[in-house]
Amino acid sequence: MTDQVRRKFLFISTDGLHADCAWRVLREGHEVRYCIENKAEADIGDGFVPKVDDWQDHVDWADVIVFDDVLGQGEKAAQLRAQGKAVIGGTPYTDRLEDDRSFGQDELKKVGVGILPYQEFDDFDKAISYVKENPRRYVVKPSGEAQNIKRLLFVGAEEDGSDVVRVLDAYKRVWSDTIKIFQLQNRVTGVEVAIGGFFNGKEFMDPVNINFEHKKLLPGNVGPATGEMGTSMFWTGPNKLFRETLAKMAPRLAEEGYVGYIDINCIVNGNGIYPLEFTARFGYPTIQIQSDGLGLPLADFFYQMATGGPSKFKAKRGFQVGVRLVVPPYPFKDKETFESYSKNAAIVFKRPVSEGVHIHDVKRVNNEWLVTGSVGLALVVSGLGPTMRDAQKQAYGRIQNILIPNMYFRDDIGDRWADDSDRLHTWGYLREN
Repeated sequence: MTDQVRRKFLFISTDGLHADCAWRVLREGHEVRYCIENKAEADIGDGFVPKVDDWQDHVDWADVIVFDDVLGQGEKAAQLRAQGKAVIGGTPYTDRLEDDRSFGQDELKKVGVGILPYQEFDDFDKAISYVKENPRRYVVKPSGEAQNIKRLLFVGAEEDGSDVVRVLDAYKRVWSDTIKIFQLQNRVTGVEVAIGGFFNGKEFMDPVNINFEHKKLLPGNVGPATGEMGTSMFWTGPNKLFRETLAKMAPRLAEEGYVGYIDINCIVNGNGIYPLEFTARFGYPTIQIQSDGLGLPLADFFYQMATGGPSKFKAKRGFQVGVRLVVPPYPFKDKETFESYSKNAAIVFKRPVSEGVHIHDVKRVNNEWLVTGSVGLALVVSGLGPTMRDAQKQAYGRIQNILIPNMYFRDDIGDRWADDSDRLHTWGYLREN
């Protein structure tokens, strides 16, 4: 699809998550206005995209409106769609798929997707008693806003659940005011893989996206859990993994008129597919990496999706790798550390900025890129190639061009593919027919 029409895009964010998308659409020649509702994060994207204080004053101006999160944004998006606006964003139902883990699991079960046994609790003592009475390995998963504190997710390793008991006891003493509801989900082992797709209000768009998140802070998948340190991915026609999970949600999403990206993170092994959780919005850094893999401009793709256009779109062949470049205190929130080590840290390029460099919590002052925000997310750097190794080589080659004081990143994003691909192909999950 080639579209030379100059359109008006209104991007609405709570915390400035999709500033890179707005910047890309602006560079593609369209008009952009960007609103960040959280005033503490309001300077993210300054100098890159035009900003507005109250997005509601600009609804009539916009041809396309783009939301970037859940936690109540779905209700706003649904209201605007009901008014006839072209909107990328959720609904109260799709927000709940992500915000309420148990609801998401129950909805999968309703459409015939097998799920792992789980129990939901709002009382730590009851959960501790349950583990003692039913000893096995569990995963502790906070629900609601607490699930955004990634380090609170705990994957048990002890067969008798004793490590889970110790963690629950610690959470009871320290985190009980934050964690109101949580799950204990049976733990299984296998390949962790996510299947995602863009939905145009009526059906899933083709191709779909297979991606592998790297959530631990350090290479080798060790250290504290983070929001994400990097992602590897590829595009494919609908395959077995898609047909047995996300595709079964299509009728329900069509009822909602959902428009946007949605994926299901799963553990798969030779015995089956075990869905873990929904992401009912753009993923980060997923959308930054995906934007480099599209075979058409991002603005055209957004317009095609938001207006219920053709379900087919072009994507580049091969593999993609995206790496997050972060600074202290990431993945933790510590205002004093951020202000001491990272606030307004300069991002320096040895050579002029090339392809594959995406902003996160960054602003531009006097044509200099500076780290802003509050948590230390700086850039996403991506690469693409005919093999996963080629994509890695391009991404890490681009990183060598970037200097940020106290910067750190994982140097193994994509390494898992060597083993994971063999297993996924052996089990038949990547088969398209």
